[in-house]
Amino acid sequence: MSKPLKPNLASIVAAANPVRPVQTAEIVQLDTGAAPAAKPATTLKARARQMSVYLEPPVYDQLRDLAYAERTKMHALMLEALDLLFKQRGARSIDGLTKPDGR
Repeated sequence: MSKPLKPNLASIVAAANPVRPVQTAEIVQLDTGAAPAAKPATTLKARARQMSVYLEPPVYDQLRDLAYAERTKMHALMLEALDLLFKQRGARSIDGLTKPDGR
C-alpha cells in the first residue's frame, strides 16, 4: 500500500478558496469635451526652489534681531537683500522676474 500524499500549502489554499468565474466589467470613458486645465501651484513652497544659506552666528543673530525689530520675517529681509543686489548689478528685480510676462 502506498503512502498518502502530504498536503502542501497550494492544495490547502485551493481547497479553501474554490475557483469562481471572473466577472468582467466594461470600462467606459466619459468624453467631457475639454482637457482638464492644470492648476497652477498656489503656495510658495510648491512654486519655489529651496536654498540653504549658512550664516555665521553673529550675522544670523543680527538678521533675526532686525526681523524682530521690524516685525517681519527673516525671509522677507533676505528677499529685500537679493532685490538690492540685483539692482546694484543691473539685473531685473524679483517683481520683474515673477510677473507672468517676466520671462
